[in-house]
Amino acid sequence: MAWFKRESAELDTSGEKKVRTEGLWVKCENCRQIIWKKDLEDNMNVCPKCDKHFRIDARARLALLMDENEYEILDANISSTDPLKFVDLKPYSSRLKQAQKDTGLKDAVINANGKLMGRPVVASVMEYAFIGGSMGSVVGEMITRAIERAAETRTPLIIVSASGGARMMEGVISLMQLAKISSALAKLDAAKVPYISLLTDPTTGGVTASFAMLGDLNIAEPGALIGFAGPRVIEQTIRQKLPAGFQRSEFLLQHGMLDSVVPRKQLKPYIARALDFMAA
Repeated sequence: MAWFKRESAELDTSGEKKVRTEGLWVKCENCRQIIWKKDLEDNMNVCPKCDKHFRIDARARLALLMDENEYEILDANISSTDPLKFVDLKPYSSRLKQAQKDTGLKDAVINANGKLMGRPVVASVMEYAFIGGSMGSVVGEMITRAIERAAETRTPLIIVSASGGARMMEGVISLMQLAKISSALAKLDAAKVPYISLLTDPTTGGVTASFAMLGDLNIAEPGALIGFAGPRVIEQTIRQKLPAGFQRSEFLLQHGMLDSVVPRKQLKPYIARALDFMAA
């Protein structure tokens, strides 16, 4: 995404008014068209020229799904520690502090109770801007709590995935979350409470290998990258060219890995109909 200058009036040293245009225009990476930012936002951050679905953050996703943008945030005070005292280019503790400052979140997920077209739901929505939406111990705990809350109250569960996978700065503790969440989902299934998994761009790594693909209904937005390893890694490993559109949501739908690909504008009514069907 390319951002251009926001328009504002300023006086230079000679007293003349100058106009700048910063942040008012967006360049679509797909069709290369220049789009008025407000038009893009009014169109749910979908390119009006080519229908490319731009990434949106967790709060925007909740606003899209919840009635009147009203919901109760839960489990918001859980914070990651640094169990391994991990350091790469910088300490993991520093990365956590910076991500918390940039996103205003404690970690890469928001849990919420609300209503979707009048239907009570428990939602767990991942935030890709927080260390790539990676799944560490706090993300695993929060999603597990959302699942347990849905089972206890018999309220349908929606998990929105946007992640680069397991958070390797937490090592095996991060990988344990795959089994932890999957076990909680098995109990939710035994309780016969519906679980809808919405996969967005990107959904990769351990998230794809666990809860993202375990929904009673697995749906995705158009053009979303979904897979375990990335396409470049796979090509370098097998030394073969991958098919066109490999690991995009449409490709997965054609090969039986998804139940549906749903445009953003249709997501809310589509999920509402699905919940009615499952309730019946």
